[in-house]
Amino acid sequence: MRAGAVAAAAGVNLETLRYYEGRGLLPTPERSLGGHRIYPPETVTTLRVIKAAQRLGFTLDEISDLLTVGRHHHGTGRRPAGLQALARDKLVEVDARISDLLTIRDRLVAAMDAGCDDLTECAGVDDCPIPFEPIAAGHR
Repeated sequence: MRAGAVAAAAGVNLETLRYYEGRGLLPTPERSLGGHRIYPPETVTTLRVIKAAQRLGFTLDEISDLLTVGRHHHGTGRRPAGLQALARDKLVEVDARISDLLTIRDRLVAAMDAGCDDLTECAGVDDCPIPFEPIAAGHR
């Protein structure tokens, strides 16, 4: 398959296809006599896997590791050893982000309930629900 057909079938643009190839997420394709990249059909599946993994929050480096492990275990009938560990780590990360977002939500609701309308004015009030000092210091 030529690059345009692969990109269209996977729902990505040509720049994304080339970028993933450059990052090593996709093997270097064969070239036609005219110099066009010719990809095997399974490239579409690989691209879909990459995009799905990104939607789950995996970085391209993590996806590269998963693809590498998967290629080494392909056809052995067992799951890639790295997926469970990376999924566990990602779940911990997601849970922490959810906790942070819930804290932010609670602070915003409290600011709205308190009638805060001016951040500068609110920051000077002792019972301001927005913890300006911890936020400025990088703590929540």
